[in-house]
Amino acid sequence: MSRNRSLPHARIGSGSTRKQLSQNFLTDTDGARRLVRAAGIGADDLVVEIGPGDGMLTGHLLNNTHRVLAYEKDRHYAEKLRARYANDRRIHVHHADIREITPPREPFTVVANIPFAASTDIVRWCLTAPKLTSATLLTQCEFARKYAGDYGRWTKLTVTQWPTITMELGIRVHRYRFHPIPRVDAAVLRLRRREQPLLTRQELRGYHQFVEFGFSGLGGSLAATLCRAAPAPKVRAACTMAGIALDEPVGLISPDRWLTLYQALS
Repeated sequence: MSRNRSLPHARIGSGSTRKQLSQNFLTDTDGARRLVRAAGIGADDLVVEIGPGDGMLTGHLLNNTHRVLAYEKDRHYAEKLRARYANDRRIHVHHADIREITPPREPFTVVANIPFAASTDIVRWCLTAPKLTSATLLTQCEFARKYAGDYGRWTKLTVTQWPTITMELGIRVHRYRFHPIPRVDAAVLRLRRREQPLLTRQELRGYHQFVEFGFSGLGGSLAATLCRAAPAPKVRAACTMAGIALDEPVGLISPDRWLTLYQALS
């Protein structure tokens, strides 16, 4: 969600509405410009903007591409943005929750300051969109660091998607660059679909099952868990090949080592 600094605060709407929709409006023009620049969009790219608010990012997007689909859940802001761009064919504004929208059937990228409370749902929406090429999402800093592995730990979702989509930490935005001011800073989580997957489609199915089982926690460490389904000597050899200690917890194992381990065992 974004907010144009020139608009008076009285036009934002009730505090209860902002809280319900998890609205934190970006007020930093330079930050908005940097975020759009980081997305690397071109003039012919189709861009989906989630939660544009009153258009802080939207104007910068239209400076870089002439195809924007904006989805705003708050009727007030959807109508304001629709009125502002009523005669602009480069953008189509929809009053809708992106989680209920079928993704475009052509390659597209997402650029958005997303509602913090809906971050997980929106990331999952992006990951399940077959034609998504990339997503540049401004969200809570802790959330972005978690999914990018910046804490030295990796989520099951990040590991599962690794052969096809990378998750990287981008620029950080101080919390005082938003209105209302959130409790924490924000940061960009960058999703990027690999041009060439690291595994074939058939291998991906096996890999996803492998990760699901590995994260089940049945044996404590990942090696102990895998020993429930494969001979212990084979698991030990595969762990050695992947540089994984036999007592290493599952969350500390980076996605690239998961991939090596899977290939060694399969």
